[in-house]
Amino acid sequence: MEENVPERLSFFASLYRVDENPDLGMWLLYFTILALSILVYKLGFALKLPILKSAVIYLFLILGGTVLSFLGIFLPVAEGLIVAALILIIYRIRLRRHKQEEGSAN
Repeated sequence: MEENVPERLSFFASLYRVDENPDLGMWLLYFTILALSILVYKLGFALKLPILKSAVIYLFLILGGTVLSFLGIFLPVAEGLIVAALILIIYRIRLRRHKQEEGSAN
């Protein structure tokens, strides 16, 4: 029973051609997931922390990105991170507008 691997790949895995060039494709997928994870963290969860605590958080983001990149070959991990980032960006824009309206009303 032959499986058609390219059809099962996620969008970014097929975009980066992980099945044809696994070395470069996996690195590109890893850095994409890592960048999106950092973006989602900054948009939704980041607090002003001391430098050492921030370094620990980014270390865990790097380690988690490794696991997520292996899952991201067949699962839509990067796509989900894009959706999360878009939702958080919309939330930030609406929050900023609300604060500006509230400030101008006072």
